[in-house]
Amino acid sequence: MIEKRTEIKDAIHKIGKKVLLYGWVNVIRDHGKLVFIDLRDRSGIIQLVGGKELLGKLKNEFVLEVMGTVRTRPQKLVNPKIETGKVEVKVEKVKILARSLDLPFDVNGDGKKVNENLRLKYRYLDLRRPRMKRNLLIRQEAIKFIRDWLVERDFLEVETPILTKATPEGARDFLVPSRLRPGEFYALPQSPQQYKQLLMVAGVEKYFQIARCFRDEDPRADRAYGEFTQLDLEMSFVDEEDILCLTEALFLQMCQKIFSKKSITKKPFPRLTYKEAVEKYKTDKPDLRKNKNSPEELAWCWVVDFPLFEWKEQEDRFDAMHHPFTAPKDKDVTDLLAKKNLGKLQAKQYDLVLNGHEVAGGSIRIVDPKALSAVFEIMGHTPQKIKEKFGHLLQAFQFGVPPHGGIALGLDRILMVLQNESSLREVIAFPMTASGRTAVMEAPSTADPNQLKELRIKIEN
Repeated sequence: MIEKRTEIKDAIHKIGKKVLLYGWVNVIRDHGKLVFIDLRDRSGIIQLVGGKELLGKLKNEFVLEVMGTVRTRPQKLVNPKIETGKVEVKVEKVKILARSLDLPFDVNGDGKKVNENLRLKYRYLDLRRPRMKRNLLIRQEAIKFIRDWLVERDFLEVETPILTKATPEGARDFLVPSRLRPGEFYALPQSPQQYKQLLMVAGVEKYFQIARCFRDEDPRADRAYGEFTQLDLEMSFVDEEDILCLTEALFLQMCQKIFSKKSITKKPFPRLTYKEAVEKYKTDKPDLRKNKNSPEELAWCWVVDFPLFEWKEQEDRFDAMHHPFTAPKDKDVTDLLAKKNLGKLQAKQYDLVLNGHEVAGGSIRIVDPKALSAVFEIMGHTPQKIKEKFGHLLQAFQFGVPPHGGIALGLDRILMVLQNESSLREVIAFPMTASGRTAVMEAPSTADPNQLKELRIKIEN
C-alpha cells in the first residue's frame, strides 16, 4: 500500500516500503543501463535509481512524481554528506509534472560568483540553492524566537498602519497619492515611531512589532534601499537601563539558542559613551572583535550619551542627532527649553553595535509637549508646520502620557552579520537591486495614463 506523499527526509524511516515522492531533479548521473538521480524537495535530497528507459529522458530541474521502494545502499556506496545517504529509492514509476529550460546559473553552488543582478532577476531560482534556503530558515527561527520571547514577557504585538503621514525622521519618504483626496498624499512609514508612542498613551505599556519600514535612502551593502524589517519595541515606566538590559538578554539568549557556534567577545555588552567611541575608535560604531577576520566572533557593544543635536553646515541649522522624539538628559532640560547651549546638550539615546555595524537605535522619549515643540522649533519648523505634522501627537500628550522609551533593531542587518553574509540582500527573500529596482518584478515602472488621470497627476517630460 502506497501512502500519500512522503517528504524526502522521512524516507529513511521507510526502508522496504513503497513511497510517493515529489521534487526537482537536482543531479543526473548516467551509468549506461542504470541512471542515478538526486531528487530534491524542501526537506532534503535522496538518490533515485532506475533503468535508462525509465529515467533516461529526464533533465535537471524537471519536476517529478516518483513511485518506488526505499532500500538500503551498499555500505561502500553510503553518502555521509546527506541525511538520506544510507538509502536510495528503486524507481518503479515516474511522471514528469513540469519541464524546465536550462537554468541561467547553477543553483547547487553558493552563487557568490554569479552576477548579482542576474541572481535577482531570477531570484525564484536563486532561492533554490541550499545557502539561500538556509538563510530563510534561520531568519524564520530568529523571528519566531524573538516573538515567543517577548510574548512570554507580556509584550503585546500590534500592527501599525502602512499608509500614514509624512514626518521628518531623517530620510526621504515614499509618497502615495490619494485618489479620494486629489492633491494629497499618504507616506509609507520610515518607522512606527509615532504610533508606538500613541500606544503608550493608550496604556499598552509593552508593545512590539516585526515592522516593515520604508526609506528612500541611497543603497549600500549593509542598508537596503526602499524597505527593510525591524524589531520595534516600546515600554512605559522604564529608564535607559531597563531597555538596555532587556535587549541584551533577548539577543544573548537568541544567539545561545540559534547561533550557538558563535563566541561572544564580552558579556555583559561593553558600554561606551559617544565621546569615548569617537575619540578612541574614530567612529560611533566600533568593531571590538579581538580578531577582525573571525566570522564566528560576535562583539556587541552599546554606545550611549549621544549629543541631542548635530549641526547641519549646508542647511545652517541644528537637527536632531537621532530623531526629534528623543529626550534630553535631565540636567539639560532647562537649556533645551531656553534653546541655549544646543551643541552641548546630551540625549537619552543608545545604539547597539555588532562587529562594527549599527544594528539598533533607541531612546527615552520626550513626553512634555513644551519640550517637544522646542525641539521642532530648533530644527527649523514653524508653529504652523508643527501643528500640521505633529499636532495629533502633541494633543495626545495632553491626556495622561506615561514616561516611555524604546528601541528599533534592524533585523536584516543583524541576520546579515550572524549568518556571515556580506550584504543584506543575501538574507532577504526578494530584495531590491543596488540601483533600486525590485527583484523579478522590475519596479518602479510607468503607470497607466488613465490611472494617473484618475489621481490627477501629470508627468513632466
